Amino acid sequence: MKIHRAARPRLLLTALAAGSLLLATACDGDRKPTQDQAAAGAPSDAAATTAAATATTAAPTPTVRPTGADDPALKPFYGQQIAWAACPPDAKAAENKIDISLMKCGTLRVPLDYTNPSGETIDLALIKNPAAKQDQRIGSLVVNPGGPGGSGVETVKFGAEQFEGTLHNRFDVVGLDPRGTGASSPVVCLEDKQRDVLNAQDGPADPAEAKAMAEKQRADFIAACRARSGKLLPFVGTRNTARDLDVLRAAVGDQKLNYLGISYGTYLGALYAEEFPKNVGRLILDSAVDPAEQSIDKGVNQTIGFEKSFERFAVDCVEKNAEQCPLGKTPAKAAKKAADFLDGLRDKPLPTKDGRKVGSELGWTGVMATLYYDEKEGWPALRLALAEAMKVGTANLLLAFADESNGRDAKGHYDPSEEARVAIRCADGAAPAPSAEQAQAAVQKLKQEAPLFSKDVTVEDFSEGSCVDWPFRTPEKPHTVRAEGAAPILVAGSTGDPATPYAAAESLAAGFANATLITRVGEGHGAFGKNNGCIDAAYAAYLTEGTLPAPGTKCS
Repeated sequence: MKIHRAARPRLLLTALAAGSLLLATACDGDRKPTQDQAAAGAPSDAAATTAAATATTAAPTPTVRPTGADDPALKPFYGQQIAWAACPPDAKAAENKIDISLMKCGTLRVPLDYTNPSGETIDLALIKNPAAKQDQRIGSLVVNPGGPGGSGVETVKFGAEQFEGTLHNRFDVVGLDPRGTGASSPVVCLEDKQRDVLNAQDGPADPAEAKAMAEKQRADFIAACRARSGKLLPFVGTRNTARDLDVLRAAVGDQKLNYLGISYGTYLGALYAEEFPKNVGRLILDSAVDPAEQSIDKGVNQTIGFEKSFERFAVDCVEKNAEQCPLGKTPAKAAKKAADFLDGLRDKPLPTKDGRKVGSELGWTGVMATLYYDEKEGWPALRLALAEAMKVGTANLLLAFADESNGRDAKGHYDPSEEARVAIRCADGAAPAPSAEQAQAAVQKLKQEAPLFSKDVTVEDFSEGSCVDWPFRTPEKPHTVRAEGAAPILVAGSTGDPATPYAAAESLAAGFANATLITRVGEGHGAFGKNNGCIDAAYAAYLTEGTLPAPGTKCS
């Protein structure tokens, strides 16, 4: 199951506080981190078509129009028939022995600008894994894996086993690459070699030099995005994708939308429910993003979430896996020992077999990538990676996990997910600089609750708003989503989730007019796909029968 994780998560706080466009937070990943992955290199991702390059200076001023199918100009889009056909051969699927012969691929035509439906259009990539029991088919289940920037097509194609059983028996499982992502006119900014340099670069130790470097990187990145994807950038906001979902709902023949959204996919699902409450069927919002949370608070809480997860891993490493663990014998000091080592890679980077060096930035990225998985999958991989780095002096595993997080394949090609997430996050979430009091409170909270991850953070880091200088933004503001009139919605959260802390799921569920919260007790990001029988049974009962779990249900 592809769950989009944060790019370069070690610096996610700086991203949200100081507005560094290249470090925008997200949630991403679909592959179990194993030692074999390092040996083979990160799996390749299909290249996508470059969006038309037209420099634009500002997003157009929206005009008020009827919503959805009530707009006569949108009827041709709502009435379209998708030409489903056999999916083209896929080398990655063949390499991983994944049978896609029964899956169907197609495209959905939507307006580039919903305020001008008669203008230009774009085609969005689709895939369908038809219901295994057509005589029991309920309809379609649309899946979004998160990000923003995650590919719904790849989620269905490479995560099909996660849906086997009740869900695939009863539903056509449908994946959509949202606008600006995957094969749906992806946002493209930098060349692969530029991305290599950027991802491997440790900033200068001097604060003034570091700030100057970040400002130059930001300016260069914005210029590159505008040059290569400027025509698309004003239209990649999440509410436009929510409108695309409603067109898709009609095009597949469903009266109501049945939907599974994970991480950022919960924000997309929430905006859909707000925009089209009468069209809500059965929505599962798993590992929730709180749409009412301010960006500074989101960054602080996510940083704390990663630190707590890292601390729990380190204690487990020392207490339960002493023979494999390179973090000493004292549980209370284990996390700091690992953090000090990773910070030290700035001055003493480690070699890898492909000739690249792993410094602090790539090292931390590789470590945090494993924390998206649970204690049964991610923690053993992290133990092996740290043992290799700290005892052997090479960083093949850390690099493999960092590459997977950054969307880099073994040939050095990057998928478009990171640049898409920057464009979408900044379109939706550009925020003004916090007040001096807010900045001081944020730093104080970080120093108390996440000292390892906020080691170099100062109040000065909060002097700018998020996505500084990004020229394309929507009117979206943090707000509680009520979705009055929508059918009951199921929200899920995991108690040990580092990327979307559990409190966000509580807040999202409480904000809805009609929602139930189910809790997975455990580590890692995402409740779906964790082989938790209680969660899987609850999802199946809700999607197939409309039966919600009892309030307060906890799945261990």
